[in-house]
Parts: sequence; structure tokens; C-alpha cells
Amino acid sequence: MKSKITIGLLIFLFSFSSDRTFGQTPAIGRSWQYVATSMPDAWYGSEESIKVAENVLLYQRDAGGWPKNIAMHKPLSEPEKAKINDDKGLNDAIFDNSATTTEMKFLAKMYDKTKNQDYKDSFNRGLKFILDAQYENGGWPMFWPLRKGYYTHITFNDNAIVNILLLLRDIKDNKPLFASVTDIENFNRVGEAYNKGIGIILKTQIIVEGKLTVWCAQHDENTLLPAKARTYELPSFSGGESVGIIKFLMEIPDPSPEIIKSVTGAVEWLDAHRIKNTRWDMFINSDGKRDRRIVQDPKAGDLWARFYDLETEEPYVCDRDGVKKKTLEEIGYERRNGYSWYTDAPQEVFDKYPAWKDKWLK
Repeated sequence: MKSKITIGLLIFLFSFSSDRTFGQTPAIGRSWQYVATSMPDAWYGSEESIKVAENVLLYQRDAGGWPKNIAMHKPLSEPEKAKINDDKGLNDAIFDNSATTTEMKFLAKMYDKTKNQDYKDSFNRGLKFILDAQYENGGWPMFWPLRKGYYTHITFNDNAIVNILLLLRDIKDNKPLFASVTDIENFNRVGEAYNKGIGIILKTQIIVEGKLTVWCAQHDENTLLPAKARTYELPSFSGGESVGIIKFLMEIPDPSPEIIKSVTGAVEWLDAHRIKNTRWDMFINSDGKRDRRIVQDPKAGDLWARFYDLETEEPYVCDRDGVKKKTLEEIGYERRNGYSWYTDAPQEVFDKYPAWKDKWLK
């Protein structure tokens, strides 16, 4: 094991040296998600990581969270820094697209290496933001403070709530990375928030004729019913967002009977709604553009639709006009190619399910 660690460190140092030789740095060219959470351990605390951390501190909004879809490791000019500082009061702190939880994980890594109090303070402002944003019923909206519109719905979309719960779980369990960075005032609130989060997952699971199914990408924060988001994101059974929820529930070490029933019902529903022997096909259309479609192929695996109709349980796609269609060919080029309408992600659940079932369904 020691030799593997040594070899890995040497490879990283060689890569670091090589990047510098060619005018690059280890973080350049990588995604922010990767830089924040997946760089070699030796990188956190480095000169480059400290510069990145300065950006992360700068981007943190007054509310305590962070905006989304920003490459926070990108070097900033002085005018850019001034603009970001002026934007601190914007109401765009969000949980969508792994925002806020990603920055907090990065800060925890940085504090672990440097013990810089600024990183700890920023992390705890982020954690307080998460705790304050939670609804009494256990759900979380997309933005906090609340913004009018579908943003107030309980947001499972893009694993927003799952990402929050995974972070709270690690803090609650005193994982070494989070034990020293978490203030006691916040820590004392984490356990209850985590349990309430699990509770809202169980309360929002869609029931059809007495049987548990899956979830919608978002649920009304008051009625808990499946809710609409953007014009092409209608109330539905979600074959996409439900995957992260199921995987999270399956990782609970001592699941209650309610959790076991929840997982079992969701897996059975997904199993019954496979689109068998189907794959994506990329092609050049009659306009000479790169396009895509799904095709039947006896050698292919299975896909699942991101959305299934709440009444018929049939897959559908949708353009920006909000009209449901059965096939990709019936919607416009922009939405056809600009959205994840089908996914093979549920297969991850089925890969894990046999072992889980053997353990908990005796």
C-alpha cells in the first residue's frame, strides 16, 4: 500500500512539474467539480489551490451559498474580482447543479491542509445557509432566500437534495474531513436536518393504487405533489432524478421498514418501465447538422425516460411549448439535442440491488 501511495505521489509531482514546464497548472483544463473534490490530496494546500480558494471565498454570496455553473478555479482579473464582489448581494445562491455543496467540500479540504480560519468560517456560513434554507417539512427549495416561481418547489432535480443529504450525513457521522471544520452550533442542527430530509423523501414518493413508485424531479412545497418546473419539465414520474434518491436510501446502514419498502417499490417500478434493447444513435440530419435519436438494437442494453406521464406511465418528451410528444423526432432540434431525455443511470441501481435485497429482504 505504501509503495502505491508513493508511486501515486510521484506521478502527481511529475505531472505538476510537466504542467508548469508547458505553462499549465494541474487545475487548468479540468472541471470545477473535479478540481474542488478530486485532485490528488497533495494539491490541496498548494500555492495554486490557495489562489483558487481566494476565488471561492469571493464568490460566496451574502446569504452564505454560491451561484452555479461557474468555473471557480479560473484566474480572475482585478476588474472581474471587483464585479464579483459587487454581486455578493445577489439572490442567486443555489443548490442546483451541485452548487454550494461542491464549494463546501473544497473548503473542508483546504482547511484540513492549511487550518486557515477564513476557510472554516466560509464553510460554516455555507452550512448555516443549508440549515436555514430547509423547509419545516424537511425539503429544500432550489434557491435561498426564496425566489418566486417553480424555484420554491422541493427540488430533487439534478440531485440537489441528495447532494445536501450526503454532505449532512458525512458531517453527522463525524467523517475526519468535516469533524474539525464544523462549528458546534451548526453540528448540533445537522442530525435533525438530515432525518427530516429522509422524511420528506418518504413523504413525496408517488403512490399509485396503493403501490410506491418513484419521484418527480420537483414536488410542491405545500401539497408535496409532483410539480412543474420549466415549460418542458412537467409533473411526471422521473426515471432520472429518482436514481440518486434510491442510491442514497440504499446506502443507509440500518434502514427502517419504511425505507426498505420505499426502495423496493421504486426499484420494482423502474424495472417495469425499461425501454428494452435501446440506445442513442448519433447521425447527420438532412440539414447537415449533428443530430441524435434513440433506436432499437437487440444488442443494446436498456434505457429509461427522464419523464413518464403521471396518468399513462408512458415515456414522453416535450418542447418549450409544453406539449407532450412520444418521440424525439416530434420536437425541435434545440430541445432534442439540448436535454437528457433518456438515461441508463437506473442500471446503477439494478447493479447494487441484489446485494441490498439479500441483506434487507430476508
